[in-house]
Amino acid sequence: MSQPVVTIEASDSCLEAVGRMHQVRVRHLPVLNREGLLVGVVTDRDLRHYLFSPAVYKELETVPADAALKEAPVMAIMSTSVVAVAPGASLMDSARLMLEEKVGSLPVVHEGRVVGILTETDLLRHICRIDARRQAACADIIVSYP
Repeated sequence: MSQPVVTIEASDSCLEAVGRMHQVRVRHLPVLNREGLLVGVVTDRDLRHYLFSPAVYKELETVPADAALKEAPVMAIMSTSVVAVAPGASLMDSARLMLEEKVGSLPVVHEGRVVGILTETDLLRHICRIDARRQAACADIIVSYP
């Protein structure tokens, strides 16, 4: 899993979410409430879908995208049915869960608090590290991805 995990609060703006994702080069942010508990996940895909939704896309003719993102709170676009795992979950079970639930990341939660995040990229990096027969070019591409 990736640690430390970068999070965002549900009341923060979508513009703040874009900024954090860009700054630390991630595509998934666990969303926390004021008490620090996991309440959702916002992804780069959620943000794109928001911008290209019919109402917002039409508005972009007269309003800059950053202004539209600043007006929308993360809670308005985040996924609230979060699939998460415990720190001791196996990689095989976690990968299977990601496939079954069609998610690109799993927040790792211990006693209600997010302690890490497991992403598709984390899994690919692990596979490349343990596969001694891998082709170097393939491993370089996968492991170098942000």
